[in-house]
Amino acid sequence: MKIAEIWRYPVKTMAGEKLQRVRLGPLGIEGDRIVHVEDALGQVITSRSHPRFLGHKGALGLDGEPLVDGWPWNSPEVAAKVVDIVGPGAKLVRYDGVERFDVLPLLVATDGAIAAFGQDHRRLRPNIVISGVDGLAEREWPGACLRIGKVLIGAQDLRQRCIMTAYDPDTQVRDKGITRDIYRRFDGKLALNCFVIEGGELAVGDEVQLARGRACAESAVPAVVAE
Repeated sequence: MKIAEIWRYPVKTMAGEKLQRVRLGPLGIEGDRIVHVEDALGQVITSRSHPRFLGHKGALGLDGEPLVDGWPWNSPEVAAKVVDIVGPGAKLVRYDGVERFDVLPLLVATDGAIAAFGQDHRRLRPNIVISGVDGLAEREWPGACLRIGKVLIGAQDLRQRCIMTAYDPDTQVRDKGITRDIYRRFDGKLALNCFVIEGGELAVGDEVQLARGRACAESAVPAVVAE
């Protein structure tokens, strides 16, 4: 098995950037989901309710600060886009605490499950895509570890999918049938909620080894839910 793709989403709920190499820290890929959208009341806004955000791309600039469609995340140009989508008082907020993740810091998908899904895998918003996985083998991975060089990732459980899978990543057109299909065929779960046991560098093409044992069991952590 190998790493086929790496994705980072510097601005939570927007489209992400496909990378060749990243550094993995205690809270996942460095620079992932460090900016989010809030409305005038301070409530976190996502593409579940405002899918137009999927049409805007987040990336990290050379200075390590997030960009939105090439503009600095805190620029007037980006601020105007956020207000246009959400309404007066909406804004982007920079925050890099653990609560910024909906569940766990990493979402790992596999090519076998993606093939079974049969749709654009960007709908799943993975951080890491692993190739060389037979069919739905990922469903047996919870409780196991993924060893990638010096990096060790723990697989906690399968990801319960939400309405965001219904939105086309390019057009934002909603197809509820896709989400219903996930629930009908996969019990509503695709890809793996994962956490970092040992960090380090990751690159596309790195070999991935599946491991089980005491290190995985002792390192399991509870899910952190943050909407």
